[in-house]
This record gives sequence, C-alpha cells and structure tokens, in this order.
Amino acid sequence: MTDTSKAPGKPKPKSSWVNLVVDFGPLLVFFLAYRHFAPSDDNNMVGTVTAVIKGTVAFMVATVAALAVSKWRLGHISPMLWLTTVLILGFGALTVIFRNPFYVQIKPTAVYLLFSVVLFVGLFRGKPMLKYLLQSAFEGLNDEGWMKLSRNWAWFFLVLAVLNTALVYTVSFDTWMQAKLWGFTVLSFLFTFSQLPMVLKHGMGEEAKAEFVETPPTD
Repeated sequence: MTDTSKAPGKPKPKSSWVNLVVDFGPLLVFFLAYRHFAPSDDNNMVGTVTAVIKGTVAFMVATVAALAVSKWRLGHISPMLWLTTVLILGFGALTVIFRNPFYVQIKPTAVYLLFSVVLFVGLFRGKPMLKYLLQSAFEGLNDEGWMKLSRNWAWFFLVLAVLNTALVYTVSFDTWMQAKLWGFTVLSFLFTFSQLPMVLKHGMGEEAKAEFVETPPTD
C-alpha cells in the first residue's frame, strides 16, 4: 500500500523573470510612454505635462496588468505589491486630475516611507514584517535572518525616501525620471546583493539564492 502522507505537494511556482517583469515592467512602460510623448523643446511645459499625464495613465494600466500577471504566473499577489498598486493608482489619479507631475514624483517617497514605517513597527514588536510583505519563504532562512533583513530594508527604504524627495525638489522631471528608472533600480539590486552574505550565514539555502536576488522589494 502506497504511503501518501509523504507525497510531495503542489510545487511552488518559480519566480524567474516574472518577478522582474511585475516589479519593473510598469516603471519601464511609464518611462517609454513619457519619452515617446515628451516634446523636443525642453521649455515646452505644456507638452511636458501632457507627456507626464499620458505616461502616468500608461503606468497605471501597466500596474494593474502586473497584478494579473503575478496572480497568473506566481499564483499570488504579495501584500507589498497590493500596497504599491494602491498608491500608484492614487497618486496617478491625482497627477491626471490636477495635471501636476509632482504627485507621481512624490509617490515613491510615500511608498518608501510606508514600507519603512511598517518594517520599523514590526521590528519594535519583534516581527519580521518583510517576510509577510513579500509573502516569501526563502528556503532555510531563520527568524534572526528575517529580522536582520527587515531591519536593513527599513533603513534602506528610509534612505531612498529622503533621496527621492531631494531629487523631486532639485532636478527636472526628465532627470528625476532617469534617476528613478536607472539609479534607484541599480541601487536596489546592489543593496539586495549586499545582503546575500548575511542571509546565507543565517541559513538560506543555495536554491533560494536566485529567487532572493530576483525579488528585491520595490516601489
């Protein structure tokens, strides 16, 4: 008689490239749409605002599509993705209604501050909230590892919030857009890689290493 008690359950969906598409796809769509509609004359403020509005609408549509892709390919939608989507739609709507790029620019600050506060509150209560926000269980990572990872990301999100706010008030929209797409993305990946020695030290298996690198928390 076959013992079914040890039969393997349904395999966990692999993230591979899907997480990258879900996390960074909408931002790339925003950038491409803005660049497509942006006027050649830098002094054409009306044209620039119009390009931002059209890019924001494309961003909102792409974000909703990312939710569907996450559910379809990964089988779930993480709380972090839900929260990010709500803020994107909210600040995106404000950008369209008031025709003011400021709202879509300040949105990352709101996202970073929200995640930072959630993680710091979790640390105060002794809970690694990053684990719940990502809905990930990196194989072998122990509770101490999750706590340290939550602490490190809490501080990193706070730094990103300050950096984004500074850029909003000191550079042009085009420069901010370039920094947001390339600079912040590179920073997030570099920071994620910097955490590898720590999480491996705290029990994360080699099989979970690729998934860890492919799923950096984003806004």
